[in-house]
Amino acid sequence: MDYKELDVWKKSRSLTSSIYNLSRTFPKDEVFGLTSQMRRAAVSVSSNIAEGCGRQHAKDSIQIFYIARGSLYELETQLYVASDQGYVKQPVFDQTINEITNCKQMLNGLIKYFKGL
Repeated sequence: MDYKELDVWKKSRSLTSSIYNLSRTFPKDEVFGLTSQMRRAAVSVSSNIAEGCGRQHAKDSIQIFYIARGSLYELETQLYVASDQGYVKQPVFDQTINEITNCKQMLNGLIKYFKGL
């Protein structure tokens, strides 16, 4: 399976771009804190989807996809923290939460597919 063809991989890359864009507006003292954590979590999602697709066995792939899903939950929590600190305006927060939710749903579908192999 070519991961570059997967909609969930494409959506996760788009989510990563959104996170990079919104985190550019964070205070400079967050560069090594929340900004870095959010960016790493976002990059982790598409990276782990790609890695999972490169595994030889479905069981291994599923485990890596669970890690990607965990990164989405981590990112979601970090977005809430950023919002609590006033770093993210409500419309951007809502849009980004929708992107994260969409990625979670698509990733759950990929996991379900691999469980059926």
